[in-house]
Amino acid sequence: LIVGFSDIENDLQKPYSPSKDGGLNVGDIILSINDIEINSSELLSETLNSLDADELDIKVERDEKIIVKKIHPIKSVGKNKIGLWVRDSTAGIGTVTFIDPVTGIYGALGHPITDVDTGDIIKISKGNIVSSSIVNVKRGEKGNPGELKGVFINDDINLGSVEQNTKFGIFGKYSLENIYTEKLKIALKDEIQEGPAQIISTVDNGEPKLYDVVIEKLLQQDNPSSKSMIIKVVDEDLLKKTGGIVQGMSGSPIIQNNKIVGAVTHVLVNKPDTGYGIYIEWMLKESKIFD
Repeated sequence: LIVGFSDIENDLQKPYSPSKDGGLNVGDIILSINDIEINSSELLSETLNSLDADELDIKVERDEKIIVKKIHPIKSVGKNKIGLWVRDSTAGIGTVTFIDPVTGIYGALGHPITDVDTGDIIKISKGNIVSSSIVNVKRGEKGNPGELKGVFINDDINLGSVEQNTKFGIFGKYSLENIYTEKLKIALKDEIQEGPAQIISTVDNGEPKLYDVVIEKLLQQDNPSSKSMIIKVVDEDLLKKTGGIVQGMSGSPIIQNNKIVGAVTHVLVNKPDTGYGIYIEWMLKESKIFD
């Protein structure tokens, strides 16, 4: 993923970026250079330095279309340079919302993973779920969202795959042996009511816990959106720990009448005790568990 450009010193003119000059854009995904497939930043660098050419055909994906741009590299300190910054991986802390005990299909987050620099939804080629431990909580304050801070533990043990990154969360297959034994039914959007509910979340180094919330408003939606309902945290314990909804709690299941009705997705920046949730129906349809 192209996340920025850099100007390169050269003997002929002012420093400039061949990639930017040649029509590449921030947010483009590099697929190949002169028909050599590129799937990592390391391979990108190795390929550039292995080619002895004044012109490169760089194939990228942009807005779900494939285009080719001709880029003229510059020799700098003995290496071919094309003047861009790229990223080939990301990692973070989030919450698994559901796991289907029959298929092992899971859904998490309720919103997409986006690139920190471009804001674009990251295209997933492969990914893994690993265990994490929450080591600190940055409390949410008005105008300053909070955050769960954690570390990966036993990250050599793969708990599941990440196969999709969509507007409604990440999806893949979970290792069935790691599924909790407790099962809950789901509630479709027409069954949900405004009023008391709970969320399941892990905000410290313990087990997931139930915290009290209120569903303040249900939004009428014929088309899926990650902002389906407005929820407010009223649990004194959670408010004391986090100030409300914080980053890392995305995906926390919303429970009403002992059924999963949705998942936490966003916090209101100026009201950290209040945020949005997505109807579980939209996540289940996105996971292809049912249509």
